Amino acid sequence: MARTALVTGGSRGIGAAISKALQADGYTVAATYAGNDEAAAKFTEETGIKTYKWNVADYDESKAGIAQVEADLGPIEIVVANAGITRDAPFHKMTPQQWGDVIDTNLTGVFNTVHPVWPGMRERGFGRVVVISSVNGQKGQFAQANYAATKAGDLGIVRSLAQEGAAKGITANAVCPGYIATEMVMAVPEKVREAIIGMIPAGRLGEPEEIARCVSFLVSDDASFINGSTISANGGQFFS
Repeated sequence: MARTALVTGGSRGIGAAISKALQADGYTVAATYAGNDEAAAKFTEETGIKTYKWNVADYDESKAGIAQVEADLGPIEIVVANAGITRDAPFHKMTPQQWGDVIDTNLTGVFNTVHPVWPGMRERGFGRVVVISSVNGQKGQFAQANYAATKAGDLGIVRSLAQEGAAKGITANAVCPGYIATEMVMAVPEKVREAIIGMIPAGRLGEPEEIARCVSFLVSDDASFINGSTISANGGQFFS
């Protein structure tokens, strides 16, 4: 029986690429989304991957959604915490609302996604957790104090879970993408995009599928001894 994988924010962008890659690897995949019903329905129609709508910032919604996924597809053994938002502003202009929204989704959302499935992973003696962080969580970024804080915090979650889960057959790792050719990045003005590419030694944006291949490896049996690690996929833009 195929293992069940949950990918939050899994119907668009990097998340969609991850969902499709895991499906191709033979997993039964559930993808969550927050609000774009049309995009989710189209994604399911094109891929056959079931989508589920809930807000990862809400623990009760997440717990109920996860229970529904497990009722439909079986125990979740692989979690990819990919859902994230930005609310960019220079720090002196950042509002408490902008700070709180990003913290609730990008940081607390990881807790809300992993916590409900953690006991089952421990009981079964197997689990894979992958958190999608960011190059900006490693190096910081202008006007992204909130986003960078969450993505750096995600790395702390991963390193702690790795130590707690190792004896129970659970691994927790992170992937830190650089600038990837998603709809969001491609929508920025061409001059801004060119400036971004100019900072990347590889001379190009990454592709969502390149991040998905990192996840495919980390959740595989071949990666069972890799725990608490971070893969930096940024074209040489930053090393840590």
